[in-house]
Amino acid sequence: MTLPIIGFAEGEAVLDWIGLTEALASGHRRPKAEIGDTFLRRGADTLLNRAAWIDGLGALVKTATIHPGNAARDLPTINGAVSLFDDATGVLQAMVDFHLVTKWKTAGDSLLGARRLARKGARRVLIVGAGTVAKSLHEAYSAGFPGAEFTVWNRTRAKAEALAAQCPGMTVAGDLERAVAAAEIITCATMATEPVIRGDWLRPGQHVDLIGAYRADMREVDDTALQRARIFVDSFDTTLGHIGEIQMPLDAGAISRDDLLADHYTPDAMVRQSDDEITLFKNGGGAHLDLMTSAFILDRWSEAQG
Repeated sequence: MTLPIIGFAEGEAVLDWIGLTEALASGHRRPKAEIGDTFLRRGADTLLNRAAWIDGLGALVKTATIHPGNAARDLPTINGAVSLFDDATGVLQAMVDFHLVTKWKTAGDSLLGARRLARKGARRVLIVGAGTVAKSLHEAYSAGFPGAEFTVWNRTRAKAEALAAQCPGMTVAGDLERAVAAAEIITCATMATEPVIRGDWLRPGQHVDLIGAYRADMREVDDTALQRARIFVDSFDTTLGHIGEIQMPLDAGAISRDDLLADHYTPDAMVRQSDDEITLFKNGGGAHLDLMTSAFILDRWSEAQG
């Protein structure tokens, strides 16, 4: 049998966002994943291997190369490959496009959080940041919240306008504080190391989705936002200890471990209790989510082959 090599376009053709969130929810009902990351560095360049194994689902190794100098060569800064292995035999099942898995894993994780935590009638969505992830968030939230109205804010307005031009009906915000106040869902995907969202701007009933901060020195919201919200994460194992968004306020005593209420492995506790509360979800994006997403992609691709 020929090894499936699933490219970006052919993978996208068979996927849907609601189906993915259901696959992620199902994956979290399996035994908890074993995960491990390794980093190799050469100057500014990085080779990252992320591995996950879920009993009954399979194993995955996702390799990413980060070469900042590629921008000057007109090449992508981040490249990689995803290998999916059979759970029982360890045989290589498929090679899946790195950017396909990353796109759907990242936005799908946030959408699952929002489907569980945002108010059911929420329609006004603010996207903070206008990079590649922002476009996939527009796709995902459009599927999860039909009829939603989208606004985008970015430090560089021209980039926000470029994104809005690709997303029919999206408007561009000039003032972030006002845009936050007007939104029901705020999804933030930036490279910020200092908070861009202030807790004093939030109002009752909002849902805040945080994606961008992935290093120990990165944050997108301030302490006040965390203190005003009920806090949830996608996985305690992959967010505690190394992501600044959570760890810096923990270390400073601004929040306590008890303030982190649930993750996707405890779905019965990941619920909105009232229309007035503020919910906050931290998307950590661990390798177990790459595995669940890749398995979903392979299943859908195989179905399409007949």
